Amino acid sequence: MLNLLWGYALLFMETIYTLNADKFLLLLLSGFMIGLSKTGIPGLGLLSATLAAIVLPARVSTGIVLIMLICGDIFAVIYYRRNAVWRYLFRLFPFAFTGIFIGYLLMKKINDEQLRPLIGIIILIMLCLNYLWKKKSNLNIPHRWYFAAILGLIAGITTMMANAAGPIMIIYLLAMNLDKKEFVGTGAWYFFIGNLFKVPFSAKLGLINPDTLQLNLLLLPGIICGAITGILILKKISTRVFNIVVEVLTVMAAIKLII
Repeated sequence: MLNLLWGYALLFMETIYTLNADKFLLLLLSGFMIGLSKTGIPGLGLLSATLAAIVLPARVSTGIVLIMLICGDIFAVIYYRRNAVWRYLFRLFPFAFTGIFIGYLLMKKINDEQLRPLIGIIILIMLCLNYLWKKKSNLNIPHRWYFAAILGLIAGITTMMANAAGPIMIIYLLAMNLDKKEFVGTGAWYFFIGNLFKVPFSAKLGLINPDTLQLNLLLLPGIICGAITGILILKKISTRVFNIVVEVLTVMAAIKLII
């Protein structure tokens, strides 16, 4: 045990020396927000990915953020394992997996900077449509198969290329009118399975390697703290307020992507 702690301390000191303390703290903050987004406030995921991209090269940050996301997913699926609505997930998975494979092929031709404005525009359009769906009860579009097909494909492509599927998934879950625990639980299982599916593709692209995994190990405490904080916050917030917060954060994330 002492040898393990000593090895961890040496790795920590080496990383601080390589990145410098300011950059490491930003990455730790990114990990905290990932944990928070997975168990309490969806919508912070894009901000955490942005922080990681500030510190590290864009492609490198993609692989590191992916492993951080999976760590956060593990905490979320353990805590909210009984709250997932699986019928909504089964609609998405075939299209999302197809989108991930398409994103893998596009990674060699299109960079995330070209894709981000388009994602932002799509998100804002979907938010507007979601508002109209809520106003007109006779519109049943969110429960049609093609709604899941379109959002699943977009989510798969964007998550593979930029870890940016969070707002797309939020639109889908908002349209399903879930309560806050079902919202988080369903989203947790979607991202856990989807992110695991991405790992071999990311490894083949060189985005995940022994060096990135070492850095992920050091960032784990930030993710754990964020996940615990998210659980505590969700217990104290009403479903209505939760939805408003999520929608506001999603709009902000979409605007950030566009500009």
